[in-house]
Amino acid sequence: MTGGNRGIGRAIAEAFIANGDQVAVTTRNGGAPEGALDVRCDITDPAAVEAAFTQIEVAHGPVEVLVANAGITADTLVLRMSEEDWSSVIDTNLTGSFRLAKRATKGMLRLRRGRIIFISSVVGLLGSAGQVNYAASKAGLVGMARSLARELGSRSITANVVAPGFVETDMTAVLTGEQKAAIKAQVPLQRYATPDEIASVVTWLAGDGAAYVTGAVIPVDGGLGMGH
Repeated sequence: MTGGNRGIGRAIAEAFIANGDQVAVTTRNGGAPEGALDVRCDITDPAAVEAAFTQIEVAHGPVEVLVANAGITADTLVLRMSEEDWSSVIDTNLTGSFRLAKRATKGMLRLRRGRIIFISSVVGLLGSAGQVNYAASKAGLVGMARSLARELGSRSITANVVAPGFVETDMTAVLTGEQKAAIKAQVPLQRYATPDEIASVVTWLAGDGAAYVTGAVIPVDGGLGMGH
């Protein structure tokens, strides 16, 4: 999985490790949880993605479950959004996920099984002022997953999307108390998710119980995005 050094990604990696799975975690600067293969990879670099998969395959064999979690933001209103603000977010969140899925599929086709899981966001479905780039990248994952589900289903490869809402992580810790209260007021469950609550849905999608689930978008958002 990608981006597993903190927040949601770390919780997902730790959940797989707790299940006894062989886990490889890619990060830009290290810091994978204990028990995981720590792989350095910039997913905006195709050569780095290829090198990372080669390293993982030598250590663990073919990748059976891909969790594409790495993502960045560059929030600003659209009139102030630069070309770089747009392209950096799209290249990391959307194009990076394409690179990972394409490379992982090679091994999955040989195995005739596999699970591809994209971590999107409620913002990709609901929209968010100041996040045109981020929302577009996260919405794009839905179309990608559903196309992969149709393309790869005959080989027992599933492709699904998990769409978290607001989660207690370093990214949300910087919000003011007033901002947090305003967000909670929009959420029917009146609280943020924990990273573990996202991780439990991801591990379910990777397990035997979700073998017939593909092309799905599963919200874990406390009801924030209902109907979207």
